[in-house]
Amino acid sequence: MWVYLTGLLIGIVVGSLLPESGSVLERLIWPLLAMLLYATFLQVPLLHVREAFSDRRFVSAVLTGNFVLMPLVVWALLQFLPDNAPLRLGVLLVLLVPCTDWFISFTQLGGGDVPRAVAVTPLNLLFQLCLLPVYLWAMTDAQLTAVLSLGDVAPALLIVLLPLAAAAISERWIEAKASREVLRDTLAWWPIPLLGLVILLVAAVQVSTLQAALAWLPWVVPIYVAYLVIAALIARLQARLWHLPHSQGRTLAFSLGTRNSFVVLPFALGLPNGWEVAALVIVVQSLVELFGMLAYLRWIPHRLFATNKTG
Repeated sequence: MWVYLTGLLIGIVVGSLLPESGSVLERLIWPLLAMLLYATFLQVPLLHVREAFSDRRFVSAVLTGNFVLMPLVVWALLQFLPDNAPLRLGVLLVLLVPCTDWFISFTQLGGGDVPRAVAVTPLNLLFQLCLLPVYLWAMTDAQLTAVLSLGDVAPALLIVLLPLAAAAISERWIEAKASREVLRDTLAWWPIPLLGLVILLVAAVQVSTLQAALAWLPWVVPIYVAYLVIAALIARLQARLWHLPHSQGRTLAFSLGTRNSFVVLPFALGLPNGWEVAALVIVVQSLVELFGMLAYLRWIPHRLFATNKTG
């Protein structure tokens, strides 16, 4: 968490003191994002999607929560935002996609079922890539649809798909020989500093927009906090309805609560001039989420899914 906050603050200072460096720093964002996504995707068992279906009850709870219930929550929360298209788009982009990386780490810290978390991760990634365009089409107006044309998002799509393909190829290469697993273990730590660097660069490049976007914080921060609370409560309700044990209920809560901010960040950064706020509210969400996960680590295992509770 402190890595990301430090990156944000350094970026603001650099962008304020060296505004002429913006064009150079902007060119660094895309390769760093590609490296970040590759390191992230490499931790996802992309070649083992079928293994996720070994526990159909748990998988159905995760998919229903992430791709039916939470999108309905996001749509409802959207009604409380001002009629500002970039702001709304940024919130939609980040809240509609479940996390595929640190959700597993928080699941482990929160006493969840890590093997099931790992198994369901490729399904979450596959479904979000397929359904995000559908959600945006259903929840946005004509202005947003025009901005999100294929020509505008094609570069961002490549930044996501190329690392995804490279990670799948690397996973096959790693699994061919046990000694190669060290590569995946080494890259497991890369997303933290890389995301810190991406946040630094985004803040430096968009420092003027960031200052103007501060006025939107009183709107988006409560939305993100409300999302975290509702996600946990829905996980608790689903765990009861699906008769999930507490370890799986905790896993479900962390899956519904965490979002895939840097997978959608390329799409926000690829938007035309005037839409920079979309990327900035995505960065804000990742910071709010990190603080929220600290609260989750106390609330989820000790209150909402405490072992002395039944159901």
